[in-house]
Amino acid sequence: MRRRGFTLLEMVVATTVMGIAVVGLLSGLSGAVRSAARLRDYDRAVQLAQLRMNELLIDDALPRNGDIEGAFDASLSDGVQSGWRAHVSAFEMPPAPVPGQFALDRIELEIWWIYGAQRHTFNLDGYRRRVLKPEDIPQLAAAP
Repeated sequence: MRRRGFTLLEMVVATTVMGIAVVGLLSGLSGAVRSAARLRDYDRAVQLAQLRMNELLIDDALPRNGDIEGAFDASLSDGVQSGWRAHVSAFEMPPAPVPGQFALDRIELEIWWIYGAQRHTFNLDGYRRRVLKPEDIPQLAAAP
């Protein structure tokens, strides 16, 4: 008469194989969660960059050839410490500028946020057309 069932050795081997599989699965799951958090922060940075760039594009009072910066409200960034820095410069001017002509400004925007102990950045460039004013012309003549 044969007995049915598993031997102790078969149970130990099966438990070991199952343990190795579970450890591998948990390790992969942990990596996926870290990647998802990193992507969430990057996606938030892209959305904040688009929001800030839109505000900069419509603000005609921005100083040219200088840096401006600020921090994002914690409610916008889900409590993540983050901010921005922008530089507005003349990109394209007419050969002989006169008031009323169009010029092109370049806005360079850097978004930063803190993840863990590291500072991460995202850069975005935008261009806008503006009408030259009489006060812009002396500045153009003095620029190198």
